[in-house]
Amino acid sequence: MSDVYEKVIDLAKRRGFIWPTSECYGAVAGFIDYGPLGAMMKRRVENIWRDFYVIGEGYYEIECPTIAEEAVFVASGHLKGFADKMCQCPHCKEYLRADHVAEGGGVRGAPTMKNEELTAAIASCRCLACGKVLGKIEVFNFNLMFRTSIGPGSQRTGYLRPETAQGMFVDFSRLLRFYRDHLPFGAVQIGKSYRNEISPRQGMIRLREFTQAEAEIFVHPDEKAHPNFARYAQYTMPLLTGIQQQKNEPAVPFTMRDAVDKGLIANEYVAYYLALTHEMLLKIGIRPGRLRFRQHLPDELAHYAADCWDAEVHSDRFGWVETVGIADRTDYDLKAHAVHSGTPMTVFIQYDQPRKVQRRRIIPNMSVLGKQYRTKAKAIFEALGTAEPAAGGADIVVEGEHIHIPADLFEVRDEIIEIRGDEVIPHVIEPSYGIDRMCYAVLEQAYDEDIAEGETRTVLRLTPCVAPVQVAVFPLMNRDALDTIAQEITRSLQKKGVLAEYDDSGAIGRRYRRQDEIGTPFAITIDYQTKEDNTVTVRDRDSMKQVRIAIDQVPELISTLIDGTTQFSSL
Repeated sequence: MSDVYEKVIDLAKRRGFIWPTSECYGAVAGFIDYGPLGAMMKRRVENIWRDFYVIGEGYYEIECPTIAEEAVFVASGHLKGFADKMCQCPHCKEYLRADHVAEGGGVRGAPTMKNEELTAAIASCRCLACGKVLGKIEVFNFNLMFRTSIGPGSQRTGYLRPETAQGMFVDFSRLLRFYRDHLPFGAVQIGKSYRNEISPRQGMIRLREFTQAEAEIFVHPDEKAHPNFARYAQYTMPLLTGIQQQKNEPAVPFTMRDAVDKGLIANEYVAYYLALTHEMLLKIGIRPGRLRFRQHLPDELAHYAADCWDAEVHSDRFGWVETVGIADRTDYDLKAHAVHSGTPMTVFIQYDQPRKVQRRRIIPNMSVLGKQYRTKAKAIFEALGTAEPAAGGADIVVEGEHIHIPADLFEVRDEIIEIRGDEVIPHVIEPSYGIDRMCYAVLEQAYDEDIAEGETRTVLRLTPCVAPVQVAVFPLMNRDALDTIAQEITRSLQKKGVLAEYDDSGAIGRRYRRQDEIGTPFAITIDYQTKEDNTVTVRDRDSMKQVRIAIDQVPELISTLIDGTTQFSSL
């Protein structure tokens, strides 16, 4: 269906999944509200993510503020480099992403061009808003972070976080203690992030406020064999490697073991989370044929990353959309925060057996040095403790100043010392999920139309685990105690943690259609036979088939249908 996007968005607004925020004031691009059904579906997606990472992987969840002081983003590099290239249309005055203009005009290589090159390249392209040829323009950088002030008088500058990751990096020392100083360990976080997008025109795909689910897994830099890799070693999925992209070839299925052994994926940790992500996206309802994992090409790979892959979901409107990123970020983040904060971001790795090594150590003449250097003497003593002696003396750096200490101001001793371990800066494996993009992909791929009883039926074929309403309960008639029995069944389901919706409004066929349209997978109907034999009908949304079961079996059966341990076709 070529117009599936419009149909999905129309249904989403009409039935309470999503709608524009502050609509009564005209709304603002890049912001959405999740309605009653959308908010519930989103929570279910988030909780499935938690099932994989918190329950399955054992990584505890933390929650950090969405505002952080400026120093955090100086260290992370966001303040300097987190920008998009922008231009303004001279005709309609609309601000535009320069790389999007280039893409629309068939200009290749825009992300790697300098501003001056891109200015010349897109001058003949058309404005994405008004359609006119741009002509004379200027491309400039626009930082995507929202700036704010912390406290009165603008004494401290803060920024709304553009990702949840930095909170977990700056909490590294606390997390290390929590995990009893052992690698590997991980922390996860689900929360809001903010990016002041230049011209968001893609609905839920590009938002200024969005929800991220990220895991930061801290591993030994020299030990990237995942301890549970056997779980996914033979897991097969299509990979679009950098080599295949350069040859313009399609994705090819690989087992994770083969992909690592052939050097297509950097290490077992990256491969493990590629497979886990594939499994999870299928669970929430993404179709295998509309999902691929694409490796970053050399010119788009971040300078600090050893490897990076995007899980891309195909949209009828937007094409392949990056939905999840899995990267080996090496030690870049921890090193940067250690330098800027002055706080060590290392882990002490103890050897199985202590090692004895020979070392030359400088013993300073403290009385002479103290008189000569006075206030700097203490810092000089400490610096000499780790300096390498040379024939003419020793060179050290104190408070940014290079100082030469003559050889007659210290003596050198050769000694054997016992080393019990090393201080290492961990590397970080980061799977980062865009929850809003996942929710949109679920809605688009679930949308369907078929013919039921001679009429077009609109149905959301949501998997039971993400459907906002899990079962509907209908009394055939709102009398003769059928409604009372239906309400009792509804309560019994609610006690089992099932979101059951009681509905006695309108003809039974119309009620079925309402629930089909919002994706409710199962419906229970109480009719006059119920009063005779204590049975009800259970209807499957997708096949529209029904089975009759005893009332006392309803709560357990519906629970197992929702969690997937029972298939309706087996009843």
